[in-house]
Amino acid sequence: MATEAASLKVIGAGLAAFGMIGAGIGLGMVFGNFFNAVARQPSMEGALSKYLIIGMALVEAIALFAFAIAMLILFV
Repeated sequence: MATEAASLKVIGAGLAAFGMIGAGIGLGMVFGNFFNAVARQPSMEGALSKYLIIGMALVEAIALFAFAIAMLILFV
């Protein structure tokens, strides 16, 4: 019975970690769209950089939340 609960915790943590896959895809989209916008209009790079940083931080926050939930499932 105890090994069954431990294996279910590992499966649950693995499922919770899938949020980090979405964060990787999101970061690729954020940077790809930034580079596309700068390639179209290079003079806007300074104005778009702050939006890049904000978008990157929001996407990374999702990855950190997914990691924290996975660790909580494993060790609590």
